[in-house]
Amino acid sequence: CGDPLPHWIGPGFGLLLCLSILQCGYSTGAEGTSKTVIQKEAEFDITYNDTVTNDNQTIYAFNHTVSRNKTEGVRVSVDVLPVGLESPFLFVVRQKQAVLSFQVPLILRGLYQRKYPYSHVGRTLCQPPTRAISEMQYFFVDVSTLSSLGTHYQLRVSRVDSFTLHTDKKFSFTASPSQPQYFKYNFPDGVDTVIVKVNSEMTFPCSVMSIQDIQCPVYDLDNNVAFIGMYQTMTKKGAITVQRKDFPSNSFYVVVVVKTEDEACGGPLRFYPLRPDELFDAGNRSKVLDVVVSPAINSEVYVMGMLFCLGIFLSFYLLTFLMACLDNRRYAHSLSVSLLYPSNTRHSVWTTGASPYEYGSFGLIHLPAIWVPSGVGRSRAESLSSVEEDDYDTLADIDSDKNIVRTKKFLYVSDLSRKDKRVLSKKYQIYFWNIATIAVFYALPVVQLVITYQTVVNVTGNQDICYYNFLCAHPLGALSAFNNILSNVGYVLLGLLFLLIVLKRDIVHNRAMFRNDLNALECGIPKHFGLFYAMGTALMMEGLLSACYHVCPNYTNFQFDTSFMYMIAGLCMLKLYQKRHPDINASAYTAYACLAGVIFFSVLGVVFGKGNMVFWIVFSVIHILATLLLSIQLYYMGRWRLDSGIMRRIVNVIYTDCIRQCTGPMYVDRMVLLVMGNIGNWSLAAYGLIARPNDFASYLLAIAICNLLLYFAFYIIMKLRSGERIQCLALVCILFTAVVWGFALFFFFQGLSTWQKTPAESREHNRECIVLSFFDDHDIWHFLSSIAMFGSFLVLLTMDDDLDTVQRDKIYAF
Repeated sequence: CGDPLPHWIGPGFGLLLCLSILQCGYSTGAEGTSKTVIQKEAEFDITYNDTVTNDNQTIYAFNHTVSRNKTEGVRVSVDVLPVGLESPFLFVVRQKQAVLSFQVPLILRGLYQRKYPYSHVGRTLCQPPTRAISEMQYFFVDVSTLSSLGTHYQLRVSRVDSFTLHTDKKFSFTASPSQPQYFKYNFPDGVDTVIVKVNSEMTFPCSVMSIQDIQCPVYDLDNNVAFIGMYQTMTKKGAITVQRKDFPSNSFYVVVVVKTEDEACGGPLRFYPLRPDELFDAGNRSKVLDVVVSPAINSEVYVMGMLFCLGIFLSFYLLTFLMACLDNRRYAHSLSVSLLYPSNTRHSVWTTGASPYEYGSFGLIHLPAIWVPSGVGRSRAESLSSVEEDDYDTLADIDSDKNIVRTKKFLYVSDLSRKDKRVLSKKYQIYFWNIATIAVFYALPVVQLVITYQTVVNVTGNQDICYYNFLCAHPLGALSAFNNILSNVGYVLLGLLFLLIVLKRDIVHNRAMFRNDLNALECGIPKHFGLFYAMGTALMMEGLLSACYHVCPNYTNFQFDTSFMYMIAGLCMLKLYQKRHPDINASAYTAYACLAGVIFFSVLGVVFGKGNMVFWIVFSVIHILATLLLSIQLYYMGRWRLDSGIMRRIVNVIYTDCIRQCTGPMYVDRMVLLVMGNIGNWSLAAYGLIARPNDFASYLLAIAICNLLLYFAFYIIMKLRSGERIQCLALVCILFTAVVWGFALFFFFQGLSTWQKTPAESREHNRECIVLSFFDDHDIWHFLSSIAMFGSFLVLLTMDDDLDTVQRDKIYAF
């Protein structure tokens, strides 16, 4: 085989080396020349300056001691003078159980097949495992080229003393596209989950962090780092939670690779090639990073987090139960007084207009039947299920009268509550059954889709698919961010509680109607509970769909988190309008069709709205036209027609009221509300057209919330202006809800992640947990917003309880 072998090479390795040399030392045919193999015994931490041509091959033989209890890295660094693509150097590192090969200059490809050459390459060798306490291992570095010209190179092999990461100890290093870095971490005893955090002061160059099992080869280049394990792109921050159960060897590699281009992290594309084989100088793409591995939370923190979450919302059940008990006790005391002093009590009851049914905090309290007036009978016992569609207008002349009644200058609730109460109740119950049907058909494919998303994340390891707060994303089973899912339980529990409160009121009211109680029949705001049931169901569905969205949050499924928010805002506005206009409120079919249109535009905006001027012009025009049509509908109480004569009638109104004689609007209060509403909506439309926000779904939700707040403020002002009062319970609910909404919005605008940017840019907003080391800012938003929505519903439910003993012909409709 040529020169004698070193004494430390055994027979097996000698044979392998001989075969290798014989393969390389073949005859070249007619020329009769042979390839010369130069073998050198090499040492660590020495720089070898050599020259290689196609006539010779150099082999560097290294040996080192490998210990089972100590992990030591070995790094190969190569420098060459710039050479053409036709004759690169080929470096082959042969180890006991692995082979690593790379060419220098190293050519890495970017988008559109851009080529970036790197003449300085550094690679860390994979260390084969050993069962012996101490073992001598050998590896060889072969250097060859096909160039006929002698080319100079430098080779240096060194030990990596800090190859093993230690718990809670920060380690800093430098990486580049041609000099990736990876380190080993061993799970300590008693630690089953850790979080690996990689940080940098530099935004660019873009980089990738990867978690890989202990095996050879290690995929540590830009073009193969995504082949195995878990990985995510990063600019300044990256974090991956790692569980011991996923790594049988109880250890793993932390791999950091710098990408050849920054486009994946939201950076610009610097070069645009004019020729297919053009080479681009990437410049200095070295990046200084630091890595730290910390233990994640244990099972006790999971239990505490779940108990904390359930405790908050179950306390509302307890508070509701206590208030109901206090009301029953108070009214039981009043009953005992009435039995002791019947004459005084009878006088006080009927002179104050009270009824044998009094409202407590969340429902009617039944007084004894002895106080029912003798003139009130129980003859009305018709079945509520015998209502037909043609019963909607029970008065024979309602079609001719309503054009006159609804155009009076001052309207009262009695003018707009003339239809049969049984028919209206069934009409508004359709809201509940429709939203329940929508919820089922909407939720089932959503659940199926997010399960597929999570499966893809777990199988591929691509953590760029989902936009989590990776610094506070606690996995449970197959779920990557269990804390974001758990915090949505408040919507479900409080929605269910609201349904129970509404059910209690509904039952007691039906009993009062069955007994022909005068106050229930003729006084107060007409009580229709269908919209309340729909609101409670929508709140529960918001919790379910928000939890589904947070299984894998990204821009393609953001509508899951907002669809029922639109529903809730729309239902609340409809309920406010229904209170004073029960006869002319929109039907469930019309309302849900309009909400479906809103969701349709939300999807279009997310997909096509980003920077698309045509879309924003079309949407702004539709927004303004819809606002105008709704304003006309509300101002004229529905007594107008959209037909071929609409323009002629508009001209007549303008001529009569503005030109011929300048008169003020007939319905001043309505005009004030509608003018304010149009100013607000036109301003929002102008803002959207000018700014064109990327988050169209949130922009659309802001429009709905602004209109709801405007209408609610108008309702409260008009209520007080009409001489009505707000009872203590409703006032407490209003103040409490306003405070909670303020804190909730504060946490909402913290913005821990955003799917409007790249995953790497989104991770720059990630923050640590703030409550029990389990919940982050967005979880607090879930807690507070669910409580605030529940409080808002209670405000709508109790706001007009002061009118329960007031005749409807004395209650203003505004």
